[in-house]
Amino acid sequence: MRGAKAMEVLYRACAGLDVHKKTVVACVLAVGLDGAVRKEVRTFGTMTRELEALAAWLAGQQVEQVAMESTGVYWWPVWNILEEQGLALLLVHPQHMRQVPGHKTDVGDSEWLADLCRHGLLAASFIPPGAIRELRELTRMRKTLVQERTAMVNRLQKTLESAGIKLASVASDVLGVSGRHMVEALVAGEADPEALADLARRKLRGKLAVLREALTGRVKPHHRLLLEICLAQIDCLEAQIGKLDTEVARRVAPFQHQIDLLVSISGIRWLTAVGLLAELGPDLTRFASAGHLASWAGVCPGNHESAGKRRGGTTTRGNVWLRGLLGEAAWAAVRVKGSACRARFYRIARRRGTPKALVAVMHHLLAVIYHVLTEDTPYREDGPDYYKPADAERQARAALRTLQKLGYIVQATKPDVVPPQQALPPEEAA
Repeated sequence: MRGAKAMEVLYRACAGLDVHKKTVVACVLAVGLDGAVRKEVRTFGTMTRELEALAAWLAGQQVEQVAMESTGVYWWPVWNILEEQGLALLLVHPQHMRQVPGHKTDVGDSEWLADLCRHGLLAASFIPPGAIRELRELTRMRKTLVQERTAMVNRLQKTLESAGIKLASVASDVLGVSGRHMVEALVAGEADPEALADLARRKLRGKLAVLREALTGRVKPHHRLLLEICLAQIDCLEAQIGKLDTEVARRVAPFQHQIDLLVSISGIRWLTAVGLLAELGPDLTRFASAGHLASWAGVCPGNHESAGKRRGGTTTRGNVWLRGLLGEAAWAAVRVKGSACRARFYRIARRRGTPKALVAVMHHLLAVIYHVLTEDTPYREDGPDYYKPADAERQARAALRTLQKLGYIVQATKPDVVPPQQALPPEEAA
């Protein structure tokens, strides 16, 4: 790297790893006693024994810092094994390091990483501790299974519609206690609407006449087979979700204090708090400020300015799992009457629209999460008046603009300050 030798060298021995699916190319740059830079390149496989050999070789080279690029999921096992050996690791986002044009090779990539690392020119990605990474895998799998269960319930509903069974038009939950019994009876071969409707329980028994109409259809053998498969798949998914719930509850027990802090925030329930903990970790001091955290999460406006003009500020991609959790929490917070999030949402939605207002609430919630966890203080609700401007003239101008948009011609004058007893005309005071 031209000009790099004139810069300060922060590490005397650095390694750069170019990680692929089947191979890892490692380049070690070390400064010898004579001040010359020694380069050594080796290629290792990605099997566990080969990665252990890589860790032993790096330790033998007395490497002070190891840098690697985040390539899909292939860096995960490399990171885990090197972390077990106590090596100092640095994960780099691909956008933060660029190879020299026309010199793209695996060896070149690893050497480029090592050279940038030894001069301190790489920005580290946020990697939570091992226990949090394991919790993250569990919560992400749980969310995936919940989505698959929802998809299978929708598939079951489509099968019922194909058979002319309009159960969803009467029952709010097709797989509730009553709906489950009716679907199982259909699978077993029952076709009599009277018998099927008689399986209703509790409040649904008040709709027996409508149920008989809804359960009159044309259920064919292939419909029964599809319904049986859907029910079996839903049962399997629910059992797997239950196992994950048990394991997640066991693993978050040491972080109960952080969970309690997160639950104190409007719109965040226990499951959402666990997901946020898994994505962020309990210690947010790794981020310099709430703004840095929002930028990493992808819930703040981007920068695109040219020739003094802003050309849009769409949000970055960020952590898609965290964005999903924040979106769920934001909608829940907006529904809480008398909350600051609700007032913020409607204040912005009037001017910018619902999507941008929701992202603003997500940004606000993430800032609240940052301060609650870093300051170790439960959330204190500010109420809807928090966002109202304290300036009376500003409120008056906003009211005038609202009336003008409605078609009124308004001319406002501010009277002189008078005593309270002279504020009303004599006829009104009487």
